Amino acid sequence: MSQQYQHLNSVERAQISLLHLEGCSGREIAQRIGRNPGTISRELRRGQDDDQGYCPTAATKASQARRVYSRRRRKLSPDAALYETVRRGLLYRCWSPEQIAGRLRRMHPEDPEKRVSHETIYAAIYAHPKGALRREMIEALRQQRSKRGPRRHRTLASSPMVPDELRIRHRPEEIEGRLAPGHWEGDFIKGAFNRSAVGTLVERKTRYVVLCRMRGCEATAALDSLTRQMRHMPACVRETMTHDRGSEMAPHAELSKRLNMTIWFADPHAPWQRGSNENTNGLLRQFLPKSTDLSQVTQTQLKDITDLMNNRPRKALDFKTPNEVMAEESNQFAESVALAS
Repeated sequence: MSQQYQHLNSVERAQISLLHLEGCSGREIAQRIGRNPGTISRELRRGQDDDQGYCPTAATKASQARRVYSRRRRKLSPDAALYETVRRGLLYRCWSPEQIAGRLRRMHPEDPEKRVSHETIYAAIYAHPKGALRREMIEALRQQRSKRGPRRHRTLASSPMVPDELRIRHRPEEIEGRLAPGHWEGDFIKGAFNRSAVGTLVERKTRYVVLCRMRGCEATAALDSLTRQMRHMPACVRETMTHDRGSEMAPHAELSKRLNMTIWFADPHAPWQRGSNENTNGLLRQFLPKSTDLSQVTQTQLKDITDLMNNRPRKALDFKTPNEVMAEESNQFAESVALAS
């Protein structure tokens, strides 16, 4: 069996110094103290003092300095250059570790020293000493877990039926491919005790988010809020809407007429058919927890939240932001219209 290597200690260095002064060779010293001749040779070479030859004190200091230098430096220690960048992304921009890592990779593709993986960010957060800063960093994460673990899954409640001709199975196939903007997914997130709600809409291609303040949870409130907010969007990006089956969407025919959009309905218990919207609703809970009375949230506050959401780099967009992609699509549409005219 091979023995585990151990560094020379101060006693062995003193023995080496005495035997070396007596004129012993490196191989003889190795035999006397039970060490490998190569270890002794390197030690005598590294521990040389200009005035005294081999000096055990100088050799010990040099060894300690080499060990400190050889340690791998942590990229996210508080004194590291990337630490403050990651901290600002978590606390002030409300980005996830994956979004921060992806954005850094996009900004510095040729410089690995200016990048960090999302796993390194998570490790730095959860390995941080206990205290106020640790709580602050964990609270900045969307799930706010004290330790990492598997996600919990929830079951959706049943929804009322809708006309067969508006079921998602009749939706044109080109919408599924996210090839063009203008196709939205919608739902409502509920507040405390299901007594308040906010309408959520996300554009399938650009992941652009629109939030709609509602004056209540009934259908008329949903109709007014969705109409009011979606009319701010250009007509060129108002093509279709795929929505959850909820009683709030009872006046869907009137909403379709007001916005000049075709409205489709997902199947019951099939949240994956509105995957972008379901994901967005999960992200929104970071700002609007289930215990919140959403009736007290103003449209201005919702606008601030959408600004944060739409300026987050998204992995699905190659770490561009929804605002950037929506601007690109709008410019392309304007150019195509100019060429056609």
